[in-house]
Amino acid sequence: MVELGVPTPVLAAAVATFMELPVAFAVAVGALARPAALLMFFYTLGTALIGHRYWTVKGAGYVDSMDGFYKNLSIMGGFLLLSVAGAGKYSVDALLGIAAP
Repeated sequence: MVELGVPTPVLAAAVATFMELPVAFAVAVGALARPAALLMFFYTLGTALIGHRYWTVKGAGYVDSMDGFYKNLSIMGGFLLLSVAGAGKYSVDALLGIAAP
């Protein structure tokens, strides 16, 4: 986090740990899938803008950084779709009766 120039690296590391463990697990099993997917959408947007600033990279790392940025953009589309459509019939949300129709 320090290498990326994040102003508060300890807080950023704590947020990253929270987002990548319990929130990502909630998305994977479909527990509170809509809000968890929306959280992951904004987290992925932040990681794209902080970690993959390809427009500032010169030389050999340009293509790798651009690839990472657009990869995150496509993942954001998936999270946005999940937040709109909701979890499927084999999710925790469906077991609890809060899945999308």
